[in-house]
Amino acid sequence: MIITSDVSKSYGESTVVDGVSLSLPRGGITSIIGPNGAGKSTLLSMVSRLMAMDKGSVTVDGLDVSKTPGDVLARRLSILRQDNHMTARLTVRDLVSFGRYPYSKGRLTTDDKVHIDEAIGYLDLTALSGRFLDELSGGQRQRAFVAMVLCQDTDYVLLDEPLNNLDMKHAMGMMKLLQRAASELGKTVVLVLHDINFASWYSTHIVAMKHGKVAAQGSVDEMIRPDVLSSVYEMDIAVHEIAGQRISVYYG
Repeated sequence: MIITSDVSKSYGESTVVDGVSLSLPRGGITSIIGPNGAGKSTLLSMVSRLMAMDKGSVTVDGLDVSKTPGDVLARRLSILRQDNHMTARLTVRDLVSFGRYPYSKGRLTTDDKVHIDEAIGYLDLTALSGRFLDELSGGQRQRAFVAMVLCQDTDYVLLDEPLNNLDMKHAMGMMKLLQRAASELGKTVVLVLHDINFASWYSTHIVAMKHGKVAAQGSVDEMIRPDVLSSVYEMDIAVHEIAGQRISVYYG
């Protein structure tokens, strides 16, 4: 379980994350939603130790992320940031192999290569494994980065806006893939999402942030409701059910 206790982050006079305490459940997909500037990505960065917190603490299965050695934490928790652009000209296989660094320190073993092949196959990238990243479409490149994260073989997978720059078809494919990873591979997936509908369709738990604080959290049934969403986004939002799925409609 990931537990944050009174976690805060400020830049000058601006408080971005303000005393957030959460217990994120193991298993399934937890989506963190909320308007721009709510502190979603900053919180995820502090949970993964990409960013230092000003106060508070984060533990992952009892491990304090501020004190745990990097290679130990990297075998428990992995993250894909928003700005996952590579300047080096790498093939898909080169990129995915980076996921094994916490284990191999750059000297790949036979076991590492098995994990690389499995991750590439799981993301349906086998035919593209020798292609350079700059030769891929946006959707293919995003799958390659997710394959790298899965190749790290951690219990917890954190993804910051993984649907960025994906059209609806590829975004749906990505969410289905993450749902499979949670179900079939036993991963706990935590992601920042802007699209309420994708959060509704694929999440098992939803956290809504507003003004750097947790505004609400709970199951899909508890969260995808007009009163909850309208309060979080400060606009009128209607929720309709179509073919068993909740669809959010914005009224402004």
